[in-house]
Amino acid sequence: MGSMSAWHWIIVLAVGLLLFGGRGKVSELMGDFAKGIKSFKKGLAEDDKTEAEPAKPDPLKTIDHQTQGTPAASAAPAETRKAG
Repeated sequence: MGSMSAWHWIIVLAVGLLLFGGRGKVSELMGDFAKGIKSFKKGLAEDDKTEAEPAKPDPLKTIDHQTQGTPAASAAPAETRKAG
């Protein structure tokens, strides 16, 4: 159980030859891996550019809390009380 038999080694070598056999397969795998990393870095850089340029904010809308110009305020007469 501790060591591998000849059949185990034959199977391991066959799988290794299937995966990495032929000429240039390892270099093709590494080239594809490098292209994937470059695409990933490019995608991250594009995300940073969009976050760096925030959208222009809408003009702020303000509400005037003074009621001097409203018709309801000018129609009602001002009441004054005398202390006494």
